[in-house]
Amino acid sequence: MTAPEGKLRDLEELARECAAWSRQGLVVVLVNGAFDLLHVGHLRYLAGARGLGDRLVAAVNSDRSVRESKGELRPIIPEAERVEILSHLWMVDRICLFDDATVARVLELLKPAVHAKGTDYTVDSVPERAVVASYGGRTAICGDPKDHATTDLIGIILERFGGSD
Repeated sequence: MTAPEGKLRDLEELARECAAWSRQGLVVVLVNGAFDLLHVGHLRYLAGARGLGDRLVAAVNSDRSVRESKGELRPIIPEAERVEILSHLWMVDRICLFDDATVARVLELLKPAVHAKGTDYTVDSVPERAVVASYGGRTAICGDPKDHATTDLIGIILERFGGSD
């Protein structure tokens, strides 16, 4: 994988780095998602999350976990390329891949001060909110209204270019 500035980390290394940042008084924010077919909704979510702290970690679903949650036809973009794309964004400081159905294990290891989710959630509907609360973190909602989705983009592409000439 080609990640500028070495932004991709394994979880153990990233846990040490997050702990060091926290000891320095920096606020670590974690976002998570597939980030498949990056669009403006993703960018607004990431920028909003970065505004909640000093360091932004993006936990990216592995190809396997995306297939399990979104179906066998996803992801469109392989994990190595999704990581590479995110690594070029100014607001993302570090990236990790995760293979689980939820980001709970990543949260338990990294203990970010803030777990930021998009506006398709409320604080009360975030599945991992109890994990975050257990170590004293907080759950936050950020980004623009959920008017953009990869699934919607796929639908538009199929509608416009679906081969029905």
